[in-house]
Amino acid sequence: MKLPRFLNTLTGRFLMLTVIFVMAAEIMIFVPSVARFREDFLLSRLERAQIASLALLANDSLDMDLEDELLANADVYNVVLRRNEIRQLVLSSPIPEQIHATYDLRDATAFELIRDAMVTLFDPEERVIRVIGDPVKQAGLLIEVTLPTAPLRIAMIDYGLRILLLSAVISFLTAGLLFLAVRALLVRPIKRVVNAMTSYAQAPEDTRRIIEPSAKVAELREAEAALKAMETELTASLRQKERLAQLGGAVAKVSHDLRNILTTAQLFTDRLEMSEDPAVTRSAPKLVNSIQRAVNLCETTLAFGKAEEPAPTLTGVRLAELVAEVIEGERLAIGDFDLSFAEDIPATMVVRADHEQMHRVLSNLVRNARQAIMATGKCGEISVAGREDEEEWVLSVTDTGPGLPPKAREYLFQPFQGGTRKGGFGLGLAISAELVRGHGGRLLLKHTDASGTAFEIHLPKGFAISVPVQAEKPASAEAAE
Repeated sequence: MKLPRFLNTLTGRFLMLTVIFVMAAEIMIFVPSVARFREDFLLSRLERAQIASLALLANDSLDMDLEDELLANADVYNVVLRRNEIRQLVLSSPIPEQIHATYDLRDATAFELIRDAMVTLFDPEERVIRVIGDPVKQAGLLIEVTLPTAPLRIAMIDYGLRILLLSAVISFLTAGLLFLAVRALLVRPIKRVVNAMTSYAQAPEDTRRIIEPSAKVAELREAEAALKAMETELTASLRQKERLAQLGGAVAKVSHDLRNILTTAQLFTDRLEMSEDPAVTRSAPKLVNSIQRAVNLCETTLAFGKAEEPAPTLTGVRLAELVAEVIEGERLAIGDFDLSFAEDIPATMVVRADHEQMHRVLSNLVRNARQAIMATGKCGEISVAGREDEEEWVLSVTDTGPGLPPKAREYLFQPFQGGTRKGGFGLGLAISAELVRGHGGRLLLKHTDASGTAFEIHLPKGFAISVPVQAEKPASAEAAE
């Protein structure tokens, strides 16, 4: 069964639940109230009977008409009064039927009063009952009356209906006041948050649509503050993605023109290879290889036009030769700076990898280490080592630089976030991590502190499935924890 739309709202359900709960509370009060009313009703009949009996105590005898009138006013059939240990039938009249039950009000417990009241209320038959109680003002030891239950039951039903009507009025009045209070304190602020979310969803790039917390209720204000933080972060992410998309278009255009320039340079280097100068003959192949890599990189960018690297072409790569080639290129960049390189690669170590992509990975790691050490102005050392076991090849690049700054640690492997130097964009590590991941391996930060930084490249020997890039916690961070 489909509920009315109003009852599907927060205020509607709150109103309905308030009415139900108040009515439930009133019903819990109703039962003892009816029991109390029955007790008062019977006590009043005892009091009337005692007053009626005073007429006989004042005169030794009464005529039948006066006695009937006294009993009718007291609404009882007969009255028994015990005074001075003598039980005396003071007033009497014919009883239409046998006495159904006797109730002693002198020592009745609350449970007994409630039980007897419910029996009387739900028994439609007219009965005759005997009621025993204490006389008023201690005018005897006890007073006993016999009376019909019909007037008592009618009075109890009338009292109960009035109680239920009053309960209903109180319930609806209370529910109405709570309805208005909830609408003002909760519903309106919630609708404001919903409207703000709807408005923001229409144009998330517009910072003017970000919600400003203003709720008076602490919980709602916390929700608005959390929503503001989320919207602010999302807007920044969308703007960054838009800039990255624009950057991708710009890179494609630059790569196109750069490819043409490098193609021309490649033609001139072909002529240099024909030179008989020994120095030129030594340098020309390296220059040709460097220009060829640049051309290939430009063509890859133009071919894909997106932030994904092509699948690696796995071949057997002699790691010692690859590392020597990378380090020799970096030696040309240091000039007279006091920086040494160390290589610890077994001459027979061959890894299954893409030669060009692994060259880019190692170049990025060694170049970052070289730039970090040279930025300090102090001498240093960069070492590249390799080892293997039955499951994987492991390449490590270690330096004696100043360590990664906090921002780089926080945004490790995230492009345009973790730049380690002025003018850097944080692309080197992000590209390297993606290339290693394409090999099914992992690029890990082993440690970074004031004594230096160490990265490790893990390449599986089996055909492993690519796994997400993970960075191990720096030793300093582990110590802090």
